[in-house]
Amino acid sequence: MAPRKKALVIVESPAKAKKIQGFLGSDYAVRASVGHVRDLPANAKEVPAALKKESWASLGVNVENDFDPLYVVSTDKKKIVRELKNLLKSADELIVATDEDREGESIGWHLVQLLAPKVPVKRMVFSEITKQAILEALADTRDLDENLVAAQETRRVVDRLYGYTLSPLLWKKIAPKLSAGRVQSVAVRVLVDREIERLKFRSGTFWDLKATLAAPNDASFEAVLQTVGGRRIATGKDFDENTGQLRDGSTVLLLEEDAAGDLQTRISASPWTVTTVEQKRQTRRPSPPFTTSTMQQEANRKLGMAARDSMRTAQTLYEAGHITYMRTDSVSLSGEAVGAARGRIDDLYGTDFLSPSPRQFTSKSKGAQEAHEAIRPAGTQMKTSDELGLTGPEQRLYNLIWKRTMATQMADARLRFDAVTISVDDAEFRASGRTVEFAGFFRAYVEGSDDPEAAIEDRDSPLPPMKEQDTVHCDSVEAISHETKPPARYTEASLVARLEAEGIGRPSTYASIISTIQSRDYVNANGKQLVPTFKGLAVTRLLENHFPNLVDLGFTAGMEQTLDDIAAGNADRLPYLRQFYSGSDGIDEQVRRKESDIDPRQACTLKLDGIDADVRVGRYGPYFEKVDGEEKLTASIPATVAPSELSNELADRLIEEKQKGPTSLGMHPEEGLPVYQLSGPFGPYLQLGEVTEEVPKPKRCSIPNCFDVLNLDLETAIALLALPRRIGHHPVTGKVVNTGIGRFGPYVLHDKVYASFDRKAHVKEFDGQSYNVLNVTMDVAVDMLKNTKKRAAPTPVREVGKHPDDEAVIGIFEGRYGPYVKHGKINATIPKEYEIDDVTLPQALEWLEEKAARKGIKKKATKKKAAKKTSTKKKTSKRKVAKKKSAPVDKSDD
Repeated sequence: MAPRKKALVIVESPAKAKKIQGFLGSDYAVRASVGHVRDLPANAKEVPAALKKESWASLGVNVENDFDPLYVVSTDKKKIVRELKNLLKSADELIVATDEDREGESIGWHLVQLLAPKVPVKRMVFSEITKQAILEALADTRDLDENLVAAQETRRVVDRLYGYTLSPLLWKKIAPKLSAGRVQSVAVRVLVDREIERLKFRSGTFWDLKATLAAPNDASFEAVLQTVGGRRIATGKDFDENTGQLRDGSTVLLLEEDAAGDLQTRISASPWTVTTVEQKRQTRRPSPPFTTSTMQQEANRKLGMAARDSMRTAQTLYEAGHITYMRTDSVSLSGEAVGAARGRIDDLYGTDFLSPSPRQFTSKSKGAQEAHEAIRPAGTQMKTSDELGLTGPEQRLYNLIWKRTMATQMADARLRFDAVTISVDDAEFRASGRTVEFAGFFRAYVEGSDDPEAAIEDRDSPLPPMKEQDTVHCDSVEAISHETKPPARYTEASLVARLEAEGIGRPSTYASIISTIQSRDYVNANGKQLVPTFKGLAVTRLLENHFPNLVDLGFTAGMEQTLDDIAAGNADRLPYLRQFYSGSDGIDEQVRRKESDIDPRQACTLKLDGIDADVRVGRYGPYFEKVDGEEKLTASIPATVAPSELSNELADRLIEEKQKGPTSLGMHPEEGLPVYQLSGPFGPYLQLGEVTEEVPKPKRCSIPNCFDVLNLDLETAIALLALPRRIGHHPVTGKVVNTGIGRFGPYVLHDKVYASFDRKAHVKEFDGQSYNVLNVTMDVAVDMLKNTKKRAAPTPVREVGKHPDDEAVIGIFEGRYGPYVKHGKINATIPKEYEIDDVTLPQALEWLEEKAARKGIKKKATKKKAAKKTSTKKKTSKRKVAKKKSAPVDKSDD
């Protein structure tokens, strides 16, 4: 019998269990639940046989009995539960030490329900994994918070009812395997609304002048035209986004090209005089320490990390004891942390850079909850990443957290802003400068921005000294044309900021939401931009037209507030669930009532402002549809074209190309085969020869965007079909540099490192010239490659468990076509109806086995089978040899 322990301590992750076990010693048994031990059934297979015929079984929630959830223990967790039960038999108490948020509280409650302990149960919470924090938490336990559990259960039930009620409707009306979600659908709508704004946008053109001037001390500076004849010059903010014209009632002066040129000539030789000098000082205060949301935003802006990547990296840092808990809405720091940070600042930067008194911050976020600490370095030493020996993503994210924490206790930055107005004839120019008089917290941290043109706060851009009536010399005047720009697409950072500002969802869920909307093909990532797909537009239009409240930002934020009220014990779950699901306005009745009114063809047809042709969302992708007399004309929309980039010219060109069919450009002089130009779902492409039984897949090549598909000649087509080509040997490494066209577009390749041409134009600008895949030189290729990092091996989004055959870890990865599970060399796509976080080991094994069967890969023998096979090998070898010798040979099929 195992020796008795003071307590069985249950945490969520094995890494955390190992570290805490080291702190508590052998008197305690610390084990991991590895996340949720039970949940609502993920599919029909998990519903108990006795309940499969119940009308509510497919929901996993008994809507007929006070929305009682049906919880099941997945196959891969049964072993864990058995082990925990056995350990509990020899423990004097059970300590639930799951994560300190709602979800952790819920996991702890489920553990208690399953284990049914006969010993005392205590709830232990901590926000950092250091020995001091763990021992303090052990001495200050509490009971499980039933309100938090009820709130988390209600959230889970609401999400299940929302998704499982609306998603089947989308399958019937638009396409199979689509999904709707309480937060995900609103997030897609936010992105779609912005894309429609961009589609409606009409650009306006205006001109201004920029002068390069010399101050009395001969220092050079620039000034920009402000007024002519006392009237302010029009800028981008004066234009109507929907017309491209000046707003009605505007009194500004729109400077056009000819007028700008005349003014440029007139003032170049005239005297320039300083008429006003202004100076003002400002202070900048540091931003609060990181919450989950602000960490995700800054990691995306500064490090290029996706929300899921930053959360995964933060989880690693937390479990290693390097940072505090990373799921938090709080911006407060403990007294110990403040003291530690201030001590470190004094050591590293000096007393002058300390704030006069310790700073504390108050959250301004809607629905801020979970009053823990902000994200900061763990412990009281505030070690740097170098002192901790961190590398890679962990080092970069830790540096960000460390610097942000230091900045909170540093002195304000002091800035001076100078501005001068300079008159010349009837025109006025203005120049401005900025000087950092005292860097303060800028020494440690500068807030990022979603605006690529925003000035960097800690950079000096001073003006030379000038006073009123000084004469300045004009070195040059340049007339510059400007075009107004459409509203910028959301990035992960700006989308997270918008959702948080609206009170929609919770920061801890944003990473999985952004991942889900991409895996469902509602959104594509283009660089940092999140671009909604036509499928995303169709789903959003259907929900807006028939279930407007379910994708309304205010309504969704109200749902979030109700869930917060339940968590605080100020509301009851049952009335809320009845209102949401049942009754005349409940989601169930709405779907039943409206389903027959929704025409699938209409749901898959998008009528977009300014586009004459309809856009249809079809089985094989989006396409234009236009009626010409009695004839219906169609053409696929290339996958590279975003909804806001549609135009009537594009529709007409694609339809015309489709009508013409394959265009023969001539015969290939060496192959003796015709060269065809065709149009497909991914855009125009070339093909060498015909498709025949002998050659089912002739050589093909995409036509990069930099080539005019309407005037492509045979010589260019042959050169493209001949790709890839060798540019030469790299001047530094001596290794070969090639260029070609891949599935992501044209590229340059050197030593397994790919560098891409411009994503849209498919060219590279270098020394004032444009280079493409056919004429790119070694100098240009080297320039493209120098800022391109070698791709690291992909890291799994999540580890599902170990394969029973070889104990190798099965991981979930993000792919171009959605998430997939991987074991060895076998990759299996995760069906779109499954959430990444809900995938179980048995499901992963089933998908991998199906994929292996399709590829003809035999399943490896398990260890037991392999051992048995080895032990009987000698006994059977002689018999097998005998059989081989006596077996008759049938040569009829040779």
